[in-house]
Amino acid sequence: MTDSLERALRGRIAGEVDASPRRRAEYSSDASNYRVPPRAVVFPRTVADVESTLAFALVEGLPVTARGGGTSVAGNAIGPGIVLDFSRHMHAILEVDAERALARVQPGVVLSTLQRAAAAHGLRFGPDPSTQNRCTLGGMIGNNACGPRAVAWGRTSDTVRELRILDGTGVERTLADDPAAVPGLPEFTRANLALIRTELGRFDRQASGYSLEHLLPERGSSIAKAFVGTEGTCGLLLEATVGLVPIPAATVLVVLGYPDMPTAADDIAAVMADAPIAVEGLDARLVDTVRAHRGTVPELPRGGGWLFVEFGGDTPDQVRAAAERLCRTAHALDSRIVTDIAVAQALWRIRADGAGLAGRTPDGTPAWPGWEDAAVPPERLGAYLREFQALTRDHGLDGLLYGHFGDGCIHVRLDLPIADAPQRFRSFLEDAADQVVKFGGSLSGEHGDGRARSELLARMYSPAALAAFAGFKALFDPDDVLNPGVLVDPRPIDTDLRLAGLRPVPAADGFAYPGDGDIGTAVHRCVGVGKCRADTGASGGFMCPSYLATADEKDSTRGRARVLQEVARGALDWRSDAVAESLDLCLSCKACHADCPAGVDIATYKSETLHRRYRGRRRPLDHYSLGRLPGWLAAASHLARPVNALAKIGPLRRIGLRAAGIDPRRPVPALAHKSFRRGWTGSTAVGPEVMLWVDTFTDGFDPDIASAAVDLIEPLGYRVRIPERRVCCGLTWISTGQLDGARTRLRATVDALADHVRAGGLVIGLEPSCTAALRDDLPRLLPGDERSARVAAAVRTLAEFLLEQPRWRPPDRAATTVVVQPHCHQHAIMGFAADREVLARTGATVVPIAGCCGLAGNFGMQRGHYDLSVAIAENNLLPALRAAGPDAVFLADGFSCRTQAHQLAGRPAQHLAQFLRDT
Repeated sequence: MTDSLERALRGRIAGEVDASPRRRAEYSSDASNYRVPPRAVVFPRTVADVESTLAFALVEGLPVTARGGGTSVAGNAIGPGIVLDFSRHMHAILEVDAERALARVQPGVVLSTLQRAAAAHGLRFGPDPSTQNRCTLGGMIGNNACGPRAVAWGRTSDTVRELRILDGTGVERTLADDPAAVPGLPEFTRANLALIRTELGRFDRQASGYSLEHLLPERGSSIAKAFVGTEGTCGLLLEATVGLVPIPAATVLVVLGYPDMPTAADDIAAVMADAPIAVEGLDARLVDTVRAHRGTVPELPRGGGWLFVEFGGDTPDQVRAAAERLCRTAHALDSRIVTDIAVAQALWRIRADGAGLAGRTPDGTPAWPGWEDAAVPPERLGAYLREFQALTRDHGLDGLLYGHFGDGCIHVRLDLPIADAPQRFRSFLEDAADQVVKFGGSLSGEHGDGRARSELLARMYSPAALAAFAGFKALFDPDDVLNPGVLVDPRPIDTDLRLAGLRPVPAADGFAYPGDGDIGTAVHRCVGVGKCRADTGASGGFMCPSYLATADEKDSTRGRARVLQEVARGALDWRSDAVAESLDLCLSCKACHADCPAGVDIATYKSETLHRRYRGRRRPLDHYSLGRLPGWLAAASHLARPVNALAKIGPLRRIGLRAAGIDPRRPVPALAHKSFRRGWTGSTAVGPEVMLWVDTFTDGFDPDIASAAVDLIEPLGYRVRIPERRVCCGLTWISTGQLDGARTRLRATVDALADHVRAGGLVIGLEPSCTAALRDDLPRLLPGDERSARVAAAVRTLAEFLLEQPRWRPPDRAATTVVVQPHCHQHAIMGFAADREVLARTGATVVPIAGCCGLAGNFGMQRGHYDLSVAIAENNLLPALRAAGPDAVFLADGFSCRTQAHQLAGRPAQHLAQFLRDT
């Protein structure tokens, strides 16, 4: 049936149609608790595609759900029929009219893209949700998104000037301020005037239900504004004209400390007196969580709960005066005025990181949305928080609170018992709904109702109001084709839960999952926030290189996790084509391990999946050639000259590479004429011993790196050793899912290092991927060997080791510009802070490159991956190398990074050891 549906749709549109099991899995959820696999996913390129898809759905009786970035936490971007993903093609900024401060956009444009275009004219879009680097304007219009600065510049509904939509009957309409544009709307409004005036629009963050207050004559009779927040139930957005606001010339941040969060909320009236542009609240447990995961955070004023208050104005003196007035009038324990932009950004990152890290309670228990977005009139927020905290205690729940306190909106994720006690889940939500209604509040303050709260609207609104909502929808979508089950005639809140019915996945001698228990629980770390779809390179992020190159949900961390979640629930098999397709373009860079707020680690899941898929079966050729590369290189290093000569014979090289499953466009890196191990005669230095981990790549290709490391270490009073016999971290076996082989090699490694480590010795790694394997993969593949944890703890990068040495003195490289490519595995596991500090001490001008180089060990060598490998390099690496001056040093500790730069840009590279030695 899905095949015939796909064929029928493909003949009607210019965009893509996909009804494959893999694609349906990828779009089965958003960032909510719900799972509803669609029948097909359509990627429209034009308005005509949208019209044709809806016309087809009407004939076939299929529901249609619009989707942008898929970041809805309420479940309003999933549906059982056709999902229209506007983000892939319909994402143009059609016009920025600086004179009138307007922008005209397609629904799939990402907010941060619009912000950059507007900033060129000194303007910005007012609302700025935390997902602004991946959420789309269409989605923001769908749920009336807000964000921290909505307190000054309004909600999305306040920005909308005109909307082009396709209603549920297939009629295109232009919505602005003329009620007659929708037949029957003037009569509907007149019939419901009293109800609308009494039940709707009572305070700014009353986002639940339809915002019919905008239809009132005294509110401007705006159909466009009333359409905002309808969550795709009344029309498909084709184009939007929105207002922009001037960017303040000066800003200042004030941080106020209070004993706790409710006390901070009690002070909102005083805080709002000077018209700040943002007022955010967060508590000590959230800050502690950020500190535990991200290291140090900037100094905060004394207290257990804080308000971050931002002022904007025309001059620094103006905003400074407002900040000082607030510090005098607020009832805070302590305060801090922050004028340094870098410090202010670091403080705001606490809020941004905390929002992602709130997906786990302080004890590590998974926490979920569901009641993450309630709002009350700001003057009642303190009292509401006290009762809400008592309610969560009564239900035995825990979570981290934060939110838009200036608007009375709180965010919290709770350890809701969705999987094992859905009746308790329902009981809490019903009690929480009754509580927020008691305070005159709204079930949702900005995320929308979706599947998470629509059923609860009956606890907030009268039957007459619910009937008005149904009547309003019927004017646009009389046959309930658009996003059924949301807002009107809602699905039960405990139906279609993604976690319901999950069972542990039987172990298969793969990885240990100490924080999760099994791979099934691990893959459900992904809650769909979609940060993997954002280009975070400007802020130092690396995730997700494949998605940034293809812009296909299939190649995002989230898309892969969704497919593996279907495997965990038994809907797909480990050996299915859908799973293979999903993981094929994963580089195993591990960036998601560090950059995903939920700690998703697709590299590990891919390795385990390949282990389960091929265990006891014939593997692809590259698993034997590249996956067992250390063995081949150990033999080839004795015949380096003839091997290098043969590799230069074009036809022979191409035949050999094809036979090995390697792309023939890849040059073969030249082996060193003499490996480091063959030339090593031992150290004559006297002092404590350190073990230098001479990995396969350093040994066989770049032995001078190991020599440079010895030259740096021995003057510090150490005697350098290397393992007496050739041992391996198992990385290439791990990346190809040959976990039995990896485990064999890691046991030998532990045997070789255990005595040295037991005596207090350190192990210094030079190749970041191998160092990361020893530190991270080793204890998870040998969890039963207590020595593995000790060995992992003894592993250091060269930079970490040098910073621990009081005798080390950095060379003076103040006249040097260094362009640095951190290795993805280092970014993910060890971090780059130590290297950054070492380079800073040399005085060099450091230009870091964020993002993956694209080669990623085996990945860029494998047949079928070359083009993507080059495309990823073009995202950051190659532009940075082209921009670097001829005298700049390119620094890359990773063999893959150096190889990619040499092969694609002809740029030689140095390792940190060489840079520090070669003064």
